[in-house]
Amino acid sequence: MDFVTNNIMYVLLAVVSGGMLLWQTLKGTGGSQLTPQAATLLMNREDALVLDVRDAAEWASGHIPNARHISLDQLDKHLPEINKYKTRPLIVSCQSGHRSSGACGKLKKQGFEQVYNLAGGIAAWRDAGLPVTTK
Repeated sequence: MDFVTNNIMYVLLAVVSGGMLLWQTLKGTGGSQLTPQAATLLMNREDALVLDVRDAAEWASGHIPNARHISLDQLDKHLPEINKYKTRPLIVSCQSGHRSSGACGKLKKQGFEQVYNLAGGIAAWRDAGLPVTTK
């Protein structure tokens, strides 16, 4: 007990950081995390669809070739357009992987079976030296 009272700041730090980790684990994401390399394998081997949920300006600055663009704020509105891909692997990307994580959750709730979040987003894709296009 003396340790706790003498080191209250360290104990509080440990409790708060542990709580944050637990919250992230319980909250989870809608899809599994994929590295850019694993995403390319899924795209090549299983014809995965890439869905980019960034805004229009981010999309225009460069995106994964053959990706489909639906900004996160328009996702609910455009779900009927992608419903035909419910059984196909779906890789969701954004700039860093945070917005796409939320999109993965929405898609899973709508019945999409194989939803994956591109870990690190388009930034990780570029860092891996993989191609981007502005077309």
